[in-house]
Amino acid sequence: MVQPRLYYPEDKLPLTQLLPMGMQHVVAMFGATVLAPILMGFNPQVALFFSGVGTLIFAFTTAFKVPSYLGSSFAFIGPVLAVTGGDSSRIPLALCGIAGAAVLYGLAGLATMRWGSRWIDGLMPPVVTGTVVAIIGLNLAGSAVANCLNADIAVRTSADAVRLLISGLTFMTAAFVSIHLKGFLRLLPILIGAVTGYALSALLGALDPVAVDTVRVSPWLGLPPFQTPAWSGEALLAIAPIFVVLVAENKGHLAAISGYLKRDLNPYLGRAYLGDAVATLVSALGGGTPQTTYAENMGVMAITRVFSTWNFVVAACIAILLGLCPKFGALIQSIPSPVLGGITLILYGLIALMGVKIWIDAGVDFCSHKNLVVAGAPLIVATGMGVKGVTVGGVNIAGIALGTVLAVAAHLLLSLGSGRGEPAQDHVLCKEHRKGEVSA
Repeated sequence: MVQPRLYYPEDKLPLTQLLPMGMQHVVAMFGATVLAPILMGFNPQVALFFSGVGTLIFAFTTAFKVPSYLGSSFAFIGPVLAVTGGDSSRIPLALCGIAGAAVLYGLAGLATMRWGSRWIDGLMPPVVTGTVVAIIGLNLAGSAVANCLNADIAVRTSADAVRLLISGLTFMTAAFVSIHLKGFLRLLPILIGAVTGYALSALLGALDPVAVDTVRVSPWLGLPPFQTPAWSGEALLAIAPIFVVLVAENKGHLAAISGYLKRDLNPYLGRAYLGDAVATLVSALGGGTPQTTYAENMGVMAITRVFSTWNFVVAACIAILLGLCPKFGALIQSIPSPVLGGITLILYGLIALMGVKIWIDAGVDFCSHKNLVVAGAPLIVATGMGVKGVTVGGVNIAGIALGTVLAVAAHLLLSLGSGRGEPAQDHVLCKEHRKGEVSA
C-alpha cells in the first residue's frame, strides 16, 4: 500500500484543503481543551479563545518550524483545585499560580536558547521523554473507553448498546478513511469519523436535547468572560512547580514530531518552551487555562502525514472565532461522548505508540535494568491512576504529573554511581536471548 505524501512544516496546502484540515485539528483538540477548564472550574469559552491565541503565539515564536496546537493542560487540574477548592470566586488566585508557572517555564526556555538543550537532555533522555509521551496516551485510556460506553464499562441497557454502536462506527469510519481512501479525503479521518458519528447519533436519538437547545439559543457573537489574576503566595507554591511537567511534555512532543519527520527539531526546543510559556502567561492574564502542546493533534499529524504549520494557523483562527461565537462553540460541544470516544481510541493509542517510537528511534537499551525501571514503574503508576490521580492531604496530583516526576526522579537517582555500570552478564544474557529469537 502506497503511503500518502508527507507534508513538512513549511509546505502550504490550498485554502480549500486547509479549512477542513484546520477544522479537523479543532475537533481533535476540542474535547480535552474544553474538558480541562470544566474540571478546574474555568470558563470553556475563554479557554477555547486563548488556545487559538496561544497557538498563534507559539507558531510565531518558533518561526513556523514546529507544528503544534496548544490547548488546556490537564497537569494543572489537581493543583488548581487545591487552591480553589471548587470555588469559582478563587480562580483569580489560581491564575496567579499559573502565571508563576509560565514565568518559570519562560526562564527554562531562555536558558535552553542561550546554552542549548544539554541540561534538558541530562534530566530527560529518550528513555524519560518516551515514557512521558506514552504516559499521556495510557493515562487517558480510561477516559476514552468510558466515553465509548459508560463509567462502569458495562452494557446493561439499550442506551448502552447504542453508545457502543456509535463509538464503534465512529472508530471504524476514521480508521477506514485513514487506511483505504485515497486523495484528500484520506487526510480527514478524524473529521469524517466525527461527522459520521454525529449523524448516526442524530438518527438514533442519542443527541443531548439540552446541548442541542443550547446550540439553538446561543448568540452568534459574544466576548468571553475574561478575568485577571489576584496575588497569592500560596497559589504560587502549589501551582508554579508544575511547569516541569510542561517541560517534559513539550520535549517529548518535539522528539516525536522529529521522529516522524526524520528531521531534528531540537534546535527549536528553547523557542518551543518560550512560545508555550508566553501563551500560558497571556492565557492566565485573561482568565484562561495553562497551555501545552497537544498530543491529540500530534496523533492527527501522524495518521494524515500532514505536518504543515499552516494547518495550525487555520485551526487557531477557527478556535478564536469559536471563542467569540458561542453558537459554534455550543455546536462542537454538543458532540456526543461516544463520538469523542471512538476518535480518541485512535488518537490516544497513537500517542502511546509515539512514546514507543521515541525509544526505538533513540535505541533505548531495555536490557538495562535501570531503563526498565525508569520506564516501567511510571507507566504503571500513571496508568493505574487514570485521570483521577492521587489525593494526598486534600491535594490532588494528576497521574500524568506524578508519572512525569517519577520518571525524571528515577532516572536521576538510579544514575548515581552509574559509572560502575550494570552487571555485564545481564546484557550478555539479554543479547543471547535476542540471538535465540532471531535464529528461531
